[in-house]
Amino acid sequence: MSRALNISREPGGWRVPGLSNLHSHAFQRAMAGMAERRTSTGDGAHDSFWTWRETMYRFAARMTPDTLHAVAAQLYAEMLEAGYTRVCEFHYVHHRPDGRAYDDPAEMSLALVAAARETGIRLTLLPVLYMTGGFDGRALSPRQARFGHDVDAYLRLFETLRARDCDELRVGVALHSLRAVPEAAMRDVLAALPARTPVHIHIAEQVGEVEDCLAVRGARPVEWLLANAPVDAHWTLVHATHLDADETVRLARSRATVALCPTTEANLGDGLFPLRAYLDAGGRWGIGSDSHISVSPVEELRWLEYGQRLAGRRRTIATGAFDSVGQTLLAGALDGDRATGFDADDEWLLLDADAPVLAGADADDLADRWIFSGNRPLVRETRIGDRRLVADGRHLQAETIAEDYRRAMRTLLAD
Repeated sequence: MSRALNISREPGGWRVPGLSNLHSHAFQRAMAGMAERRTSTGDGAHDSFWTWRETMYRFAARMTPDTLHAVAAQLYAEMLEAGYTRVCEFHYVHHRPDGRAYDDPAEMSLALVAAARETGIRLTLLPVLYMTGGFDGRALSPRQARFGHDVDAYLRLFETLRARDCDELRVGVALHSLRAVPEAAMRDVLAALPARTPVHIHIAEQVGEVEDCLAVRGARPVEWLLANAPVDAHWTLVHATHLDADETVRLARSRATVALCPTTEANLGDGLFPLRAYLDAGGRWGIGSDSHISVSPVEELRWLEYGQRLAGRRRTIATGAFDSVGQTLLAGALDGDRATGFDADDEWLLLDADAPVLAGADADDLADRWIFSGNRPLVRETRIGDRRLVADGRHLQAETIAEDYRRAMRTLLAD
């Protein structure tokens, strides 16, 4: 269920719905800002997603359940302060660094559950199936060993986690990507899932992925997926950056959600999603912070629009049901709620009505003011159900969580 765009003036400020973060790799918050140096050398060499992965692998190799818990708790507290009230955690760091399972194979997953419980955010946990290193079926590299499962072990993990499903936790499935999940394995997993299970997948993020899929499977990634999987409203396609016109229309008609992550997609140099064509086709979408180079729904939504303006050299791209870009963006992000598997509508924010950028605001222009008028955080309170988690712009456990995070970072950055 998606929540409506309800904006109202309350005694303490402007009340707006909390937002869903549809794509998170929590451990990557620890490396934010640490992959911004040139690493490629030689004629014609350039840095890309593929060189960025080297830094990611180094951080992934050092994560333990304790450091993952501390990093995720810091991240989730920051999300609640920024206006996110739900997060879909696309979790693939499962095992010990050498690939051996922990005594409890769910230990790393449970560290994320504990972090969500500590902070109060609603968590959709998406354990990732990761089996191969490319479309050609090559084995995982040693650096990917702690990500891998076979189908049977993966389904056991899924069932173990699903047994913990509750009001604050949903458990779904993540297929890492078409290059990492062979066709037969995808079919076996999908056949074993209960009805209405959320299914998320990285897809068409990089041009190289599209070219490899065409070479091996004879179709573009989204084209292939729509032809070979039961993609419907319970699916979320993460990025889907590189679509042709036919894929764009067919994806919109499938009623799947696209998780757009503009700050990460920009940071990695991925490309721009065809937003206007997708909106014209009636497509559903939401936002995620992915690698957490930024933890701000305002920045994701602002740069979703600004990227389109720069590419098209015109203004006010994201409009439709509303003439207001801000209202269209907020309503679209709320429509992405279905990707989380939660049905609750009791999550809301209180924005600071006394902030100068909101002086004289009314319900019709509040969304535009919030998204496009500056970078000062405007969230004063965040509530989920009857729990107040953020007051005066700070998470109620911010200091304790931050100290644990600082200690974890000293461990991760040692040597």
